[in-house]
Amino acid sequence: MSDVAFAAKLWYWQRISAMLLAVCVVIHLALIIYVSRHGMSAAQILGRTRGNVSFAVFYAVFVVACAVHVPIGLRTIATEWLRWRGGSVTVAALLVAVAILVLGLRSVYAVSV
Repeated sequence: MSDVAFAAKLWYWQRISAMLLAVCVVIHLALIIYVSRHGMSAAQILGRTRGNVSFAVFYAVFVVACAVHVPIGLRTIATEWLRWRGGSVTVAALLVAVAILVLGLRSVYAVSV
């Protein structure tokens, strides 16, 4: 795959993930406002999230969107600002993606199961 085609695919996936993140962030902020207005404690929140499949699916989608979006942006910043070129910048971005995915999904699992 040429560098131009690869860059176009990254651009596409970052835009798709941004659209998904925009929706997720709005829902997440609405949940934060709801919880804070109702004065819920951490125990009450966990009581509602445990065993809640909808919660788990929503936040898993949120994590996956972050795991796609963030590494692409960091790769672009590293390439443009740090002049980091070659395959190692892509490997570093993939490592960030895996870290976000593993840590994020582990967090979702911890509060929903």
